[in-house]
Amino acid sequence: MTRPVSGGYSAAQISLHWLIVVLVFFQLIFGESMSTSFRAASRGTAVDPADATLATAHLWVGFAILALVVIRLALRLRDGAPLPPAGESPALVLAAKATHALFYILLFVVPISGIVAYYWVPAAGEVHELGKPAFIILIVLHVAAALWHQFWLRDGLLMRMLKPGA
Repeated sequence: MTRPVSGGYSAAQISLHWLIVVLVFFQLIFGESMSTSFRAASRGTAVDPADATLATAHLWVGFAILALVVIRLALRLRDGAPLPPAGESPALVLAAKATHALFYILLFVVPISGIVAYYWVPAAGEVHELGKPAFIILIVLHVAAALWHQFWLRDGLLMRMLKPGA
């Protein structure tokens, strides 16, 4: 469990958050090239060079995400996380904690299952592919909650991930 802090996230935590966001979006947008390349290889047909390049990028971006998430989790354990907004209902606090826990689980399980599928057990790719819809659902919930806090509740919660110590 991370210790609560009265301020916002550190600059390092914020930077890692947004870097991981960009990399996850890259994976969600271009990840199909990995499947396309695998299908072509299994049929014995030529792999399109663009798909081959994007498949290679997908693999290395997955490694990068995994490494960055390890660093981010270490920082979270060391530096803590901001307290919930004052007056936040216990149900919403629990929902936020559950969402963040699911993000961390996905950010570990999806790259690891992809690595396992690529190098050792191709069937692990089925688990890996479940990550895409799971990420999309969590991202939509996360963004909706952040915007709700910013524009409906006006509690400054969004600033925690935009301005260090906010």
